[in-house]
Amino acid sequence: MGFNATSIAAVLAWLSGLGFGLPGVYGLWHFAKNRVVWTFMGFPTYGGGPFEKIGLHTSVPLLAGFVVVCLAELVVGGMLWAGQPAGLWLALALLPFELAYWIGFALPFGPIIGVLRTVLVIAAIRAG
Repeated sequence: MGFNATSIAAVLAWLSGLGFGLPGVYGLWHFAKNRVVWTFMGFPTYGGGPFEKIGLHTSVPLLAGFVVVCLAELVVGGMLWAGQPAGLWLALALLPFELAYWIGFALPFGPIIGVLRTVLVIAAIRAG
């Protein structure tokens, strides 16, 4: 099987879902237990970003929402890999929620992965 736009988009969705989701689960657990944002390599993982600047402080529901979005990315990745056309449209529908969390938590690699995946998804839609 050769790689096409859809399969590469699937890998990017999995990369994002796992890359942010696994730390997100730990960050959620850490915050629920200690009521303090988890710090990794000296950086707050889910705090101190634009969310806080607008008054939306880190909370269990906010972190849980992020983890749910990451799980949805994994599902979308599976749908894309399987060649399900709905996966293309769900990838686009999920993007605003991903962007909100990536920007709100100041996660710089999220938008880059999201833009690349979106370009590939649009190319796959146009290819028919």
